[in-house]
Amino acid sequence: MQTSFNTVQLADPTIARADEILRRCIHCGLCTATCPTYVLTGDERDSPRGRIYFMKQMFEEREVTPSMTYHIDRCLSCFSCMTTCPSGVDYMHLVDLARVRIEAKGHRTPRQRAMRWILSKVLPNPRRFRLALTLGWFARPFRGLIAKAGFERPAAALELVPRKLVKTAKLTRPRSAIGKDPKAKRVALMLGCVQEVLAPSISLAAIRLLRRHGVDVVVVKDETCCGALVHSLGKEEEARDYARRNIDAWTAAMREKLLDAIVVTTSGCGTMVKDYGNLLARDRGYAERAAYVSGLARDITEFIDEIGLMPPMMWTGLRIAYHAACSLQHGQKLDALPLSLLEQAGYNILNIPEGHLCCGSAGTYNLLEPELSGQLRQRKLGNIAKVAPDVIVTANVGCMMQLQQGTSAPFVHTIEMLDWATGGPAPEALGALKDKGHPIEALVELAKQTALVD
Repeated sequence: MQTSFNTVQLADPTIARADEILRRCIHCGLCTATCPTYVLTGDERDSPRGRIYFMKQMFEEREVTPSMTYHIDRCLSCFSCMTTCPSGVDYMHLVDLARVRIEAKGHRTPRQRAMRWILSKVLPNPRRFRLALTLGWFARPFRGLIAKAGFERPAAALELVPRKLVKTAKLTRPRSAIGKDPKAKRVALMLGCVQEVLAPSISLAAIRLLRRHGVDVVVVKDETCCGALVHSLGKEEEARDYARRNIDAWTAAMREKLLDAIVVTTSGCGTMVKDYGNLLARDRGYAERAAYVSGLARDITEFIDEIGLMPPMMWTGLRIAYHAACSLQHGQKLDALPLSLLEQAGYNILNIPEGHLCCGSAGTYNLLEPELSGQLRQRKLGNIAKVAPDVIVTANVGCMMQLQQGTSAPFVHTIEMLDWATGGPAPEALGALKDKGHPIEALVELAKQTALVD
């Protein structure tokens, strides 16, 4: 793509970076076929190629129009286009630059700005988020009235509130444990701010699985949100603050003993932490440590594959539909690895049609763009129904919340299934299979009889 930035503009590091990315685009249009919003709307402005033209215009003319804001806001940041692109266009960082520019100079209504501010203050904070969930649970029965009053987005948010109040885990932040074996690998497990509230069982399963494989696990006390949520809202400096706090916390843990990895069970967080080196590249006080931390970051399936998954203790025969979270298959390029581990654990894997398309969760997208998000959710649920699975497995809690209320099949995290197969307790969500006549009770009893001592 030809650009026309002048010398003064190119002296700005942001413009120089945008110019470098824009010039790689060759207008081929292959990205349109895998872009979820373009597949739904057929509007070129809702495709990666169309948005790239908008971003080129935005940076060249130093102007942010309402049309630019509207169509770039509708981008999911699923990065399916990057998997498809033959030219290696770094769309992920280009749209990040555009969102920062829109946040600073774009035109949004007071209601839109208030909604984005509330999300940036509530979701990254587990205490506030837990309180918001509790209030949402009480307000859920009145979501129809709320929608009729003109508050469509809050009403859509209430649709995502779990039908049951979320229980607080008995052990959400275990103490650091350094084993007696000096050669044992030591990892920091990132809990995730939203996941810690919605599904603490995932972290507990990860701790059991890692310790069963002889790994020393530490959850750092001062760890905070990874920054992905605010970053997706264009609040770059807030994202950097979160990154700095996490880097300080992990650095302090490494003074006690070096870490072999920073293990992440939420794929959206993993994509963000792996990008800390880029996010803080121009921060003299943190650039070097940020790059080091990014190098340590591993999705938990990556780390388990590196150390080798132990043989399963039982073969369940469960039919699993694996929903590949965009942040894992496109953001981290980990598409085959989770499937391989689940197969090693003895599960029967079913391929979901259109598995490359986003489910519509995408961080805060389902709260900010409920119409498109709802269409993508129904499309994904329709494709899942075609394979009639016993269980749906995914690696991202956002996808679980987005889809689980539209299907009778239980949603379980990849690590919970690997934990169960290698001697851990059966995931609580599998209790739903009892009503379907599946011999799940016998499987649970077998798991209890053969469970390893953690």
